Amino acid sequence: MFSLHGKTALVAGASRGIGLAIAQQMAAAGARTILAARSREKLLEHVAGLKDQGFDADALEMDVSDSQSVTAAAEWAGSVDILVNVAGTNIRKRFEHYTQEEYDRLLATNLHGLVKLTQRIGAKMIERGQGGKVINIGSMMSLSGLPYLSVYAITKGALGQLTRVLAAEWGRYNIQVNCIAPGFIVTDLNRDMWKQEKMVAWLRANQANPNTGTPEDVAPLAVFLAGRGADYITGQIIAVDGGYSTTPVWPWEA
Repeated sequence: MFSLHGKTALVAGASRGIGLAIAQQMAAAGARTILAARSREKLLEHVAGLKDQGFDADALEMDVSDSQSVTAAAEWAGSVDILVNVAGTNIRKRFEHYTQEEYDRLLATNLHGLVKLTQRIGAKMIERGQGGKVINIGSMMSLSGLPYLSVYAITKGALGQLTRVLAAEWGRYNIQVNCIAPGFIVTDLNRDMWKQEKMVAWLRANQANPNTGTPEDVAPLAVFLAGRGADYITGQIIAVDGGYSTTPVWPWEA
């Protein structure tokens, strides 16, 4: 029920962090896993490590902010059973201070390229007629709001809504589309921020599980959503957030 043997998974944004953890665990579950990102050298290193463990993996150089690169990558990937959209970046600042260049870069990386990739891979899934899985990696900003993340939130909110619409549109083709909303997961994008004691203290005071998460906390849900056990789950935005979105704590005690 949880095996991915015989499936091909394409993970967009697999050179580090959550994307790498998902790619590694999907390969361990038996999928032929295509690791896609801009950093070819890193990809080749990760693929070599997976092959050393006896897993089936390939590297695919792709820049999600480049339309031609996305088109070429989708063609190279061929027949894909599982698409995982992870690639993304962030810039934290006041909304009124974002430049046009920053806005365009965030939209191109976090949304436009992934939309194009999903169009191309999804069309192939439909044409093949054997179903498929699409897993978008959103954010807490797919569900709620925090200051100084406005443009990032635009992209992640859009991924959440795209998830719901595609689940409705592609359900007739046996394609399940879901979104994972990671909470406070420490990655290269936010590592320095979470070194600050005031941030650690704030989290302890507000979240049911008072700890930050790791990419390895997110990956198992992606593996599950990619398998047969999730065939009747679609259109969902599922938080992996230590309870932050649903069970905040407060200082009063009985």
